[in-house]
Amino acid sequence: MPRASKLNLTPLPHSDETPGQRLARIRRERGFTQIELAEKTGLVQTLVSDYERGKLRLNADMILRLATALEVSTDDLLQPAGARESKITSRKVLRRLERIEALQPAQQTVLLRTIDTFLEGAAAQSARRA
Repeated sequence: MPRASKLNLTPLPHSDETPGQRLARIRRERGFTQIELAEKTGLVQTLVSDYERGKLRLNADMILRLATALEVSTDDLLQPAGARESKITSRKVLRRLERIEALQPAQQTVLLRTIDTFLEGAAAQSARRA
């Protein structure tokens, strides 16, 4: 007798956002122009535009190339926004993180403690307002 599957087969939340629209949104959130994304993926801008407008269908290879260039997971490109928590960070924040990672470990520790203290203070202030 077959065993019951342990897979979670609940349907994903519906989204009116097409894969192309999702690509365009993520590209903009990451701070890229179509031209910059095209250069990072070895494409021309018109192809990026065609993918975003749904004139061309995203295939597996292209999804991987775009996800790599945008520094997001393939799930971020494929799943509706309601199906996952968005962890997309702006390029400005990513650049700062890269600069922090380049610091000496002692400098990183001091800076991260400062950031943590600031964030704790902001959270406490928000809690008092609520």
